[in-house]
This record gives sequence, structure tokens and C-alpha cells, in this order.
Amino acid sequence: MNPNRRRALQKGLQSVGTLGVLYVLLTESELVHANAGAKLIGVRIWPSEDYTRITLESDKTLPISHQLLTGPDRLVVDIDGLELNPTLKDLVAKVKPNDPYIAQIRVGQFQPTVVRLVFDLKEAVKPQLFTLEPVAEYQYRLIFDLYPTNPPDPLMQLVKESARKEKLLAEERTTTRKDSAAKLDDDPIAAFANQERPTNKKAGAAINKGKEQIPPIASTQRIPFKRLVTIALDPGHGGEDPGAIGARGSHEKNIVLSIAKRLKSKIDQEDAMRPFLTRDGDYFVPLHRRISKARQVEADLFVSIHADAFIQPHAKGASVFALSQQGATSSAARWMANKENASDLIGGINIKTKDRQVAHLLLDMSTTAQINDSLKVGGSVLKNIGSFAPLHKNRVEQAGFAVLKAPDIPSILIETAFISNPQEEKKLNDETYQERIADAILAGIKEYFAQNPPVARRG
Repeated sequence: MNPNRRRALQKGLQSVGTLGVLYVLLTESELVHANAGAKLIGVRIWPSEDYTRITLESDKTLPISHQLLTGPDRLVVDIDGLELNPTLKDLVAKVKPNDPYIAQIRVGQFQPTVVRLVFDLKEAVKPQLFTLEPVAEYQYRLIFDLYPTNPPDPLMQLVKESARKEKLLAEERTTTRKDSAAKLDDDPIAAFANQERPTNKKAGAAINKGKEQIPPIASTQRIPFKRLVTIALDPGHGGEDPGAIGARGSHEKNIVLSIAKRLKSKIDQEDAMRPFLTRDGDYFVPLHRRISKARQVEADLFVSIHADAFIQPHAKGASVFALSQQGATSSAARWMANKENASDLIGGINIKTKDRQVAHLLLDMSTTAQINDSLKVGGSVLKNIGSFAPLHKNRVEQAGFAVLKAPDIPSILIETAFISNPQEEKKLNDETYQERIADAILAGIKEYFAQNPPVARRG
């Protein structure tokens, strides 16, 4: 106790007696307890082109105030009930040079129980600051979401990527033709061999007699679509939401992002198709935003990629799901949908920003036609996965997955294997298995569009 406080208590003893002193001591004790600093559990930063998220996790709620300043751009945040500590200082070191929006963070003890954070910004932002209640493995989380004032247009980015792809393909075709012509000029025998000659069907049949006829692989077929087909690839979870965690510590969010990137690379090699990732790094994207992104790029198909977890560790096999408007087709499908729909709670969304349009979209805007098309493409994908991997169910299951509720886009959710099964967790981390899963998904997609070519765009 400081000297001034001690002298005041001594005077109080002389004037009001023992009972008064006990009351004063009790009051001070309560004040000390009330003003005790919160325990900071961890600090995290999730940078992305969409937005940068800063998370402060503590054992109690932290009152805050903030202000935006210009010249230069910066965000100033005052946190009450917190004292400067090594964990908070770690936040400074977590800023990466390639963060799109934060140049650096400065921290200091602004007042005895108030910590001030100053975010030096690379450009003007629209911040959203909010608190999340404890959920799953997390305690109280203070969230700072820094959105750009002029967000990037996903469709324009996709158009630019498509233009670059067309240019590279044209250059590659030109180079191939020049190389072929040069070889024929240098080798007259090869030139003669390449001349078109009448075919002898009987001779050809005799040569091939007894040889095994290998059907063409669907993923290598070139399908002449009348326009580019846009495939929205949605790696589940991300950032604050790790998804399911395997016995060996594997995070679902990392595995499905790796598979999605492999699939994107394969689609990039298709002349008539172009891929779009709803997230291309380790950051959280709310469920409604995933749908919104797919619609912004006018996707012809939405493919959400996940890795199962179940209460029973021996559960195994891949699954494909479509949306249901009439309840789940099995109790396991219902359980899976509930688990995936909890992503927003775990990843953390600012409920106040969800307007009526978004809420309505997530409630029920899907059409019967969308669901029927989803079942068709889901069946093609499931068949191709089943050609090399065990299946959990031999049919496409249905349940109320929020992320599949785009009203005008066929949408499927693929559970690539059970990460909660130790053997399958090992497979999911294997590059060969990831490649085969990506090949099978692409084969199923191409098979579906070969039978159901996309219609021309309006306008």
C-alpha cells in the first residue's frame, strides 16, 4: 500500500473506528480485483488481399475505443484493463512485409491500465472491431478486421488471369509449331513419315489384336465448350477456424487448401476452363462471403473441399454432398452439416454487418434445378473418386450445408477422407493422394459439363 493511502487509513481509524477501516480496506480490495489486468492468451495476424485480421485472445472481455487518423493513415486502438506484456509485444514481430494493409504496429502503455496500439497503414482502411464470446477451444477474442476502402473486384482479377493464360497458351502453340517445323526441315525421313496416308482398317485391327484397349482418361479430354467455364474452388475453413484436427495434429484447413491449389493448377491447363479460389491463403472467409465471391465471378460450378472428422475414429472413405431442402439423407450427413455450418462461429464473423440480403441468402434461396444439377455433378465426381479410393457412401448425400445455398450455381461439398481416422490422416498428407483426388475431381467436373454444356451468358 502506498504511503498516502496508509496515512488516509490511519486518519480514518481515528475518526470512524475499526469498522470504518475494515470497510475502506474491503473497498480497496474490490477495486484492485476489478482493475486487475486481463490475461492475454495469444495474439495472431491473418493477412490476405481480402482483408487483414488481428486477433487478441484473453481470459475476459477487453473494453476498447479506436480512431482513424490520416496524414499518414493509421488506426489507433486503446484497450482498457490490460498491461503491456511480452505476449502483446509479440504482435509487433508478427507483421509480415507482404501484409497488404499493415506497415507496422506500435504498442505502448498509454495509461496505467490502458494499452495503446497504433497500426501504421499502407492505405486507407475500413476497420471492423468486435468481440467474440468463448467457443470451441477459444476464450474471449478481440477482433480487428481491416478492410480496404476500395476492395479488389474478383471478376476483374479472374479476367486478367484468363487473359494472361490465353497469351501464354498462344505463345506455347506458336513455339510448338516452330519447333515441329524446324525438326521436319532437319529430318526429311520424319517429314515423309508425317505425311497423311490412307489408313488400312484391317491392318490396324490386326496390329491391335490382343492388346488391351485403354479408355481415355476423362481429365485429359479436351471438351470444346462455346465459352469459358468458371469453377469456384472453395477450400474450407482457414485462419481462426482450423477445421478438424487429426490425431497427428494435421489441420483440415491446410490439407484442403493444398488439394484446392493442385486442382486449380490442373484446371489452369484446360483451354476452356478457368478456376477461382475463394481463399488462396490461411485466412478465414465467412460462409456467405464464399457464396458471394462465386456469384461475383459468375461461376458455373461451386466446389467446396473438406476433410471429414467424426466421433468414431474408424470412420473412413470419401463423400460428396449436395444441398437438401427436405432434411438430411442420413444422421451422419446432418451431423456433418451442423459441424461445417459452425464454421462462422469458430472463425468469427461480425454479426452486426450481416444485412437482410445475406441472411435471406443463407436461409433458403436454392432452387430445385440447382439441387438436381448438383446431384448430377456430385455423382460424376463421386464415381471418379471411387475408382481409386474407398467411399463412405456410394451415393451423393444431402443435408442443409449453408455454403451450398447459392441459388443459381450447382454446388457440391467434397469430404476427401476422414482426418479423424489416423490411416486416412496419413493419406491426406500424402502428395500422391492429393494429386489423385484433384485428378478425380477434375475428371468428374469435365464429365458433367460434357453431358451438360453451359448455356451462353445473358447480355
